[in-house]
Amino acid sequence: MQDLLLQYGLFLAKTLTWVGGLIVLVIVIAGLVRAGREHVGERLDVKNINERLQRMADILNLDLLDEKEYKREEKRQRAEEKAKRKASKDDEPTKPRLFVLDFDGDIEATQVAALREEISAVLQVARPEDAVMVRLESGGGIVHSYGLAASQLKRVRDHGHKLYVSVDKVAASGGYMMACVADQILAAPFAVLGSIGVVAQMPNFHRLLNKHEIDVEMHTAGEYKRTLTMFGENTDAARAKFRQELNEIHDLFKSFVAENRAALAIDRVATGEHWYGTQALELGLIDTIQTSDDFLLARVKDHDVYEIRYRVRRALREQLLSTLTRIVGFTSARLRDPAGVLHAYSAVEPFKTRY
Repeated sequence: MQDLLLQYGLFLAKTLTWVGGLIVLVIVIAGLVRAGREHVGERLDVKNINERLQRMADILNLDLLDEKEYKREEKRQRAEEKAKRKASKDDEPTKPRLFVLDFDGDIEATQVAALREEISAVLQVARPEDAVMVRLESGGGIVHSYGLAASQLKRVRDHGHKLYVSVDKVAASGGYMMACVADQILAAPFAVLGSIGVVAQMPNFHRLLNKHEIDVEMHTAGEYKRTLTMFGENTDAARAKFRQELNEIHDLFKSFVAENRAALAIDRVATGEHWYGTQALELGLIDTIQTSDDFLLARVKDHDVYEIRYRVRRALREQLLSTLTRIVGFTSARLRDPAGVLHAYSAVEPFKTRY
């Protein structure tokens, strides 16, 4: 009887596992189909933060105030709106605008594609008194990708607009490379900042292959076309050259940070260490301890604040093809140049492009 119950339990567990997996698969396919039916193309979403915060306050007031107090509050708001309309008719100077962008960085900084479009859009309409705020979250990644992301932010300052970067959680390594471009860096008390360093790692299977009498041939033209390899025998000369390249990238990183934050004691902070917000303030890595929420609450009083989002909706077939291409491309890159692709998290990584 016990054996029967055990077999039945195993059968039931397998059945539920298959059914659960099938349900998940159906949900994923349905989501892709639904997404494929939506509008295909690119669009720029613009949200008025002033109006959003005001709506939230109105909803809370509706629940907290009694009827008499709520009517008084409504009357006050109508008077303010009337004064604003009258002021605009009297050609009173308009309030400066603050454009809010988000950057949530992964290892390859893939969101830089959207960031460059958002910044291009903003720069076409921004007035001299307007500013840009970037809510930045990133633990770092590949060198050239984060270099491009930092260059995109620098465009804002090059056009004469003030740039704020707010870090609520983390801006380390490549993330800090982006943050240091700002006129002012804000961070939450326990946000992680710094990690001004470079790291690369890779496995080597030479001894294992040699043990099984498997030969690997690699032919190059150019003394340093390839230094370290996953399958061949690595030499001390190759290791020395690879470390030299890492140090060169580190020097470039340090120079970039020092150029954008001249008062920073770069040799003190460019050790690869990271610090929390209050520590980062003492070291000069940031300018203010403040969350992005408090910054925006203060700005809506004298700015028109707009959240800008660039989105691309591709057809279902394009989405699937793009995903497949990325998987194949990344796998191919790992095999072709493992020393450049395999990397640790929380650091700017060297990615060697080889043609």
